[in-house]
Amino acid sequence: MNVPLLDLKAQYAGLREETQKVLNEILESQYFIGGPYVAKLEEAVAQYSGTAEAVGVSSGTDALLAALMALGVYRSPLDMGPVDEVIIPTYTFFATAGCVWRAGARPVFADIDPDTYNIDVDSLESKITPQTKAIIPVHLYGQCADMEKVSAIAKKHGLAVIEDGAQAIGASRNGVKVGNFGNCAGLSFFPSKNLGGLGDGGMIVTNDSTLAQKLREIRNHGMEPKYYHKHVGGNFRLDAMQAAGISVKLPHLDKWGEMRRRNASVYDAGFGDVEEIKRPVIKNGNRSIYNQYVISVPNRDALMAHLKEKGIGCEIYYPLPLHMQECFAKLGYRKGDFPRAEYAAEHTLALPIYPELTREQLDYVIAEVKNGLVKGA
Repeated sequence: MNVPLLDLKAQYAGLREETQKVLNEILESQYFIGGPYVAKLEEAVAQYSGTAEAVGVSSGTDALLAALMALGVYRSPLDMGPVDEVIIPTYTFFATAGCVWRAGARPVFADIDPDTYNIDVDSLESKITPQTKAIIPVHLYGQCADMEKVSAIAKKHGLAVIEDGAQAIGASRNGVKVGNFGNCAGLSFFPSKNLGGLGDGGMIVTNDSTLAQKLREIRNHGMEPKYYHKHVGGNFRLDAMQAAGISVKLPHLDKWGEMRRRNASVYDAGFGDVEEIKRPVIKNGNRSIYNQYVISVPNRDALMAHLKEKGIGCEIYYPLPLHMQECFAKLGYRKGDFPRAEYAAEHTLALPIYPELTREQLDYVIAEVKNGLVKGA
């Protein structure tokens, strides 16, 4: 049996006619930058997220970079003052650290909670210095970080909070959705996300209308009005084709989330009797959207080889923590600095969790994970 890590064709099959209709409308209009489809999606995402504003951008990465720039974490070529610092988890996708670096700031890494893989909030205060300007907690794998503690620490020290919600649109904590905890949140519509576009795309959601207006200017080279530049921004615009495709999918997002949670519950039950498998731990009050279903096992690499041999898609998120990446060597971190993140990098594996999985496919994955653990023991 073949079970891919993700099957976008299965999702597209039910949306083909509506998707092609809106794309044809845009082709006929020849209006590709901005316009009604972008405005419509921004309004819909803000309503879905429960935020006052949403600003469409070109990717989840650019959402973080634009947010840093709008919140003043940006070192211009003329600035000779102290370098700003931003606290981030070392175990996440590269963009979180890359955007801090590109903004001219210093990423300050933190270890993770061993259960959720989100940032270790208990270590945050020890990392704050006079140069600290912001914290970027990542809602990894579709589960919210401990935002009550993050927000309390940020408020105490006067820091901005940018939620990295690239994997977590629709996730909530104690009934509050991603985007309502910090100054703003960056979302990603990369095709593999639970709400994926037709290519790259992103969104910034916020309850600060002044910040939203500045973000709209920054995404268009800091320009307002035309050819007059208040800020140095970038070309971070969301194009109309992406907005139209995502608008077709958004009404189905909650249904897909329920299907992902259903699949996760099947896995949880199937792996419940296997001591070697650490299943995802969802903290009380959290509602995960399971952008990934990640297990931790002693013999990860052997298990991955076995699953691929059996036609089962799987993936390592992430094989090398950020503090050990070559490009950040000058920051002075070393192997052993963040043992929880390093352990996760060596032992975790993501299994197929997409909504359209059949029970037969889920049972096959469960059986072969168990077989692979025995084989690799």
